[in-house]
Amino acid sequence: MRRLWLLFAQTVTVVLALYFVYTAVGPERLAPVRSQQIGNADHPAVTLEAGPGKAPGVAVGSYRAAAGRAMPAVVNIITSKKPRRGKHPLLRDPFFKKFFGDRDHDGENDDDESSLGSGVIVSGEGYILTNNHVVEAADEIEVILADGRKAAAKVVGTDPETDLAVIKIALDKLPVIVLGQAEQARVGDVVLAIGNPFGVGQTVTMGIISALGRNNLHINHFENFIQTDAAINFGNSGGALVDANGNLLGINSAIYSQSGGSVGIGFAIPVSTAKSVMEAIIKSGHVVRGWIGVETQEITPELASSFGLTRQSGAIIAGVVRNGPADKGGMKPGDILLSVDDKPVADTNDMLNLIAQLVPGGSAKMRILRKSRETTLDITVGKRPAGAK
Repeated sequence: MRRLWLLFAQTVTVVLALYFVYTAVGPERLAPVRSQQIGNADHPAVTLEAGPGKAPGVAVGSYRAAAGRAMPAVVNIITSKKPRRGKHPLLRDPFFKKFFGDRDHDGENDDDESSLGSGVIVSGEGYILTNNHVVEAADEIEVILADGRKAAAKVVGTDPETDLAVIKIALDKLPVIVLGQAEQARVGDVVLAIGNPFGVGQTVTMGIISALGRNNLHINHFENFIQTDAAINFGNSGGALVDANGNLLGINSAIYSQSGGSVGIGFAIPVSTAKSVMEAIIKSGHVVRGWIGVETQEITPELASSFGLTRQSGAIIAGVVRNGPADKGGMKPGDILLSVDDKPVADTNDMLNLIAQLVPGGSAKMRILRKSRETTLDITVGKRPAGAK
């Protein structure tokens, strides 16, 4: 009887053990899989297993929404310039070219010169912002949209002093970029640069804002650049610098490079500057700026000490154009300009921008420091001549 009981107990133990093993690793505990068989008549089929499918979602840290919002409004620009000098008939003769090559006596090619750039559609009416250096001297301008459409463009106006230009195309249902707030941008903000580098096609690069208000770079006459480390290369000029929401912050304009490629120092013209220039060009075909006819000099610690100044803000008037607005208003060399219409002057670049914003023909109050005494001058603003300092 005892032997039967031991045999029964062992049998129950084995059955329970098998049950627990089965419930722990049985088929119903395994994740469902998708199987795919590959093979042919000469080779046996191989079953590949993959985990359960999952609908793709937005990856953490992705900027696909911002890129998708801005990319349709960024265009590729192809410009061409025809040779300026006529060709002698012999230069087109194949026998002549066999011995003397494809260049004429002045080194020009028979083919038209062409270049690449980018632009940003800012209006449903077909207005496109780009750089002046992208379209200057071009005989023909072709715009290629992100959706593949092409159109010839005409120049509405240019502003070499900011290196901006406005061109226009005649197409309907155009995607338009949303203008952002460059004044609210801060160093460290994520930005995307969109353009057509080296003609490879529309490309998006990412970086941050490295600095704001960059000037004295001697790139443009009026400078207030956004500096970024987002990769900007040849062909990106005129393209968009957008924020993390896809709103336009600036027009990519230049890079600092000794090799011609990106080294992480790029410059964009703020959208606030681009907007004011664009509106002026659309309205009158050019930009009208104020001018008073002075040459200025920065206040250095050495000059502040020699002038006995307790401040280092303002601009020293180094010279005055004879019979110019400043001369007629009583400004003299050696004066220090402190404010323009109650707006403080931080330095010479600040003074240049403040005066440029004045309306020619109007009167402006300018506070100066002369021989340790402050006084206010009423100056009738003139129109800035082309190429003025």
